[in-house]
Amino acid sequence: MVFNFEIKLMKSSQTLSYILIIFGILVAMYAKVDDAEHTYLLILGICSLLFGVFKISQTIPSKHNQDDNLNNEN
Repeated sequence: MVFNFEIKLMKSSQTLSYILIIFGILVAMYAKVDDAEHTYLLILGICSLLFGVFKISQTIPSKHNQDDNLNNEN
């Protein structure tokens, strides 16, 4: 039961990260459309994009950890 809850929480976290990435892209593109550049809006978009990418990258296992585990088994 707890394991099922963790899976749902992880999927919702990934979904939120993808939404943040898309939101960041759209806001950054909107900020650059006009001749008058909206600096604060651009900063908000870039921060949202980077935070989403950071959260997604945390779910990817490190290659170095896999190599260390293989060396420890031998």
